[in-house]
Amino acid sequence: MTGKPSLHQLSRLLLAWYRENRRDLPWRNTRDPYAITVAEFMLHQTRVQTVLPYYQRFLGLFPTWASLAEASLDKVLKAWEGLGYYARARHLHELARRVCAQYNGQLPHSLDALLALPGIGPYTAGAILSICFSQDYPAVDGNAKRVLSRLFGIEADLSPSKATKHIQELAAQMLPPGQAGAFNQALMDLGATICTARQPACAQCPWTEACQARRLNIQEKLPLRQPRKTIPHDEIAAGVIWRDGFILIAQRPPHGLLGNLWEFPGGKREPGESLEECLVREVREELGIAIRVGQLLAKVRHAYTHFRITLYAYHCQYVSGEPQNLGCTAWKWVKPEELGEYAFPAANHAIIQTLQAAPQQQDKA
Repeated sequence: MTGKPSLHQLSRLLLAWYRENRRDLPWRNTRDPYAITVAEFMLHQTRVQTVLPYYQRFLGLFPTWASLAEASLDKVLKAWEGLGYYARARHLHELARRVCAQYNGQLPHSLDALLALPGIGPYTAGAILSICFSQDYPAVDGNAKRVLSRLFGIEADLSPSKATKHIQELAAQMLPPGQAGAFNQALMDLGATICTARQPACAQCPWTEACQARRLNIQEKLPLRQPRKTIPHDEIAAGVIWRDGFILIAQRPPHGLLGNLWEFPGGKREPGESLEECLVREVREELGIAIRVGQLLAKVRHAYTHFRITLYAYHCQYVSGEPQNLGCTAWKWVKPEELGEYAFPAANHAIIQTLQAAPQQQDKA
C-alpha cells in the first residue's frame, strides 16, 4: 500500500486480520442478545480468561432473560461471587426485570431505549446494537481507545470527555457499513492480543505501516496515563460472632462497591481506636448488639481498584441485645457449614476458609 491509507482501507486491513486471528469465544458463537449482553457485562473491566468459567456457569443457571428476572438477587450475586465489580450483577439483574416487564422479554433495538436501561452505557449499547442487531454503531472500550490513540498518534489525555468523543467519532467514521459488529470485535481483539498496554507486538499488527505512534516510536507512551495517586489503606475489624453454635452475618446496603453481599459484621478503625474497640463500636452501630471480642482468627490483606485494606477477623461472643438493621439490610444466624450458601466479598472468603479448617471454636470468643 502506497501513500497514506484511507479509513476505508484501514477497516479492510483490520477485518482481513480478524478473519484469520479472531478469538474463539463462546459469546461469538451465538446471536442471542441475552447471551451476548451477559458477556458484555462480565467483560467490563475484567479479562476474558477470568470471565470464561463464570459465563458458562451463569448461563447454565440463568439461560434466559425470564430465568434471570425471576431469580433472587442473592442467587444472582452468589453466581457472580469472585468476579468482582458487583454493581454489574445488580444492574444485569434489574435489566432482566425491566426487559421482561417493559419489552416482553425482548431486548430493545434502539440506542435511546438501551441507554435508558440499567447498566448500559454508550460502549455496551454500541456493542449490543452492532453485534446482536447488525446496526452501524461503534463500541469504544479501553482496548479501542488505546489502539486508535496509537494509530492516529493522539497525544492527549483521554480521560476528558472531549478526547473520548474524538476517539468515538474516529471509530464511527471507520465503521464498514453492515460490518460494525465484526469491526468492533476486531478492534477489541487487536487491543487485547497485539496492541497491548505494555510491549505491543507491532510487527504482527495489520496497521503497523499506518500507525503514527510506531512511526514516532511512542507506542508505549500512548495513550497518555494519569500520574498514579497514592492508594489509601484502611484497617478493618470484623467479628465472627457466635451464639449457641450459630454465627451472625449481615447483608451490606444495596448500593456501593459490595452492595447486597453478606459479610462478617465490622468496619474501619478510627484514629486512636484499638481493633477490639473498633469492632465493639461497629457491631453496636450496625446491629445494635453487645459482643465480647476474643482471639484473632485471621488477618487478610486485600486490594481493590482504588484502595487497600487489612482485615482483622476475631472470634466474638454474643452478649446481649436483639440484632437490628441499623447499618445493614438484613442479618441472619447461620451454621458454619451454611456460610457457603451466601455471596461474600473476596476478603471474607479467607476468613471462611480459616474458620472451616478449624471449626467449632466458640471457646476462643
